[in-house]
Amino acid sequence: MRGGTVADKVADHLLSRLREWGVEQVFAYPGDGINGIVAAFGRAGDSPRFVQTRHEEMAAFAAVGYAKLSGQVGVCMATSGPGAIHLLNGLYDAKLDHVPVVAVVGQTERSAMGGSYQQEVDLQALFKDVASEYLVEVNVPQQLPNAIDRAIRIAQATRSPTAVIIPSDVQEEDYTPPAHAFKQVPSSPPSPAWTSSVAPEAEITRAAELINEGERVAVLIGQGARGAADRVRALADITGAGVAKALLGKDVLPDDLPYVTGSIGLLGTRPSYELMRDCDTLVIIGSNFPYSQFLPEFGTARAVQIDLDGRNIGLRYPTEVNLVGDAARTLDALLTRLTRKQDRSWQEKVVDNVARWWRTVERQAGVDAKPVNPMRIVSELSERLPHDAIVTGDSGSSTNWYARNLRIRGAARCTLSGTLATMGPAVPYAIGAKFAHPDRPAIALVGDGAMQMNGMAELITIARYRELWSDPRLVVCVFHNNDLNQVTWELRAMGGSPKFEQSQSLPDVDYAAFARSLGLGGEVVDDPDQLGPAWERALAADGPVVLDVHCDPEVPPIPPHATADQMWSVTQAVLKGDPAAVHLIAQGAKTKVQEFLPGKR
Repeated sequence: MRGGTVADKVADHLLSRLREWGVEQVFAYPGDGINGIVAAFGRAGDSPRFVQTRHEEMAAFAAVGYAKLSGQVGVCMATSGPGAIHLLNGLYDAKLDHVPVVAVVGQTERSAMGGSYQQEVDLQALFKDVASEYLVEVNVPQQLPNAIDRAIRIAQATRSPTAVIIPSDVQEEDYTPPAHAFKQVPSSPPSPAWTSSVAPEAEITRAAELINEGERVAVLIGQGARGAADRVRALADITGAGVAKALLGKDVLPDDLPYVTGSIGLLGTRPSYELMRDCDTLVIIGSNFPYSQFLPEFGTARAVQIDLDGRNIGLRYPTEVNLVGDAARTLDALLTRLTRKQDRSWQEKVVDNVARWWRTVERQAGVDAKPVNPMRIVSELSERLPHDAIVTGDSGSSTNWYARNLRIRGAARCTLSGTLATMGPAVPYAIGAKFAHPDRPAIALVGDGAMQMNGMAELITIARYRELWSDPRLVVCVFHNNDLNQVTWELRAMGGSPKFEQSQSLPDVDYAAFARSLGLGGEVVDDPDQLGPAWERALAADGPVVLDVHCDPEVPPIPPHATADQMWSVTQAVLKGDPAAVHLIAQGAKTKVQEFLPGKR
């Protein structure tokens, strides 16, 4: 009984079970398909907290951001039919980036199922792929504890999204626990997730022998190496290796380590490209980086891979020794078998390449543009980045500068939609980050396309919940260029097509004014010399701030290893009458020449 008058409903027990699991908030949007659960939140005094986003997709993104940055399971919730459909993009983001998220979804009453009822959608079919690790519909109260417990445990164990569907009438039934009886399934109490697996000793010995024989060792780390950062440092020290980072592993090691070459891939750095091109031994730790063309040429390097999930082994490169196990424990065993390399010439070369690259990046960021060079936005932030900051990136041309120009230091964390590369998660990720770490500053780097798509509405969510965060700082920096810039450059570099204004140009919006209308801080920056002071004001503010930075869409995201085909495609786009042809060529030339100035080569 609750209060001596009302029996616990299924919805009440759902929230009780979530509290037992330590769930402190559920990112959600209401609807009549979950009215029973919404009522239970009221009876429970809003515990866990119902965090109302402006859209169910944003609820899923916020849950993903929370999970990525807390290491805990994120929970999102939506009504039946349209609400459930809206969750999908965020849940696919979780699936592709291997993030534990549980979705609780309403459904029409059981008596109406199969009758083409309003908002009735086949949710089993809808979620079958995205929640392939665990998907269940609760049709009797006795199912509930096992369904919720398994959804959370499996999300933790497989680092994936799971889903529990609860029809609206079941939510309001009196709760009856499962009996110790035939065809009823009890459940164990919540317990912490832990991983202790380590690769077999014989394979660790083989890996050590391979690495010891190498003369030019390269290490590639992803998010799976985060719990083993100190071991990765030790590995680099013993082997004289350089360390490149996949985007999801960007915050595993700080960029002030001289042998850390930065990001790898199309958005990567020249030192990372050179590291992979010239190494003879490759150690991959906790990364499923998909682009094999940026790894060593087949046959030029011997490789070892360490991954907790055997399904990722040998997927991207023909690895010779495969160590399935926890990265930290496996490296602990591996390090004791390695011989310190006395010849440090390889690492010295890597260090020199990294130092020269950062000088080049700073010169490129200082190139004049109309009005602000977007690279300078991130470079100025890097100089002032708080050591405990959390940075969320979006998908678009701003991702280039996030990947190349953002220098991680201290305990700073960062993340983005690494595999799905969907537009619009940076602001809801930052909201999730603030609920995960209310005592740390958060910064979202967002293109104006993503801001118009999702970010502006979620400023309302920020305004609503800002008082809950002990550190009130949340900076949303908008790269305001009135262009869907990444696709514009893809049209030019991959298809040789000029910019198509009707699809690529964006309406002009005053993002700072919109922020101020919500009671947030807002500042327009259109002078590059004001960027640094603007960042300082935003990072010292007593509440959330939007920096609306007007930047040049024609600063090219030239890969440091741009191919002749890519350069020819851009030339073709210009010859076909790109509307920004003259300015585009000028900015490209000014940017590229920075690589060849004295002190670089």
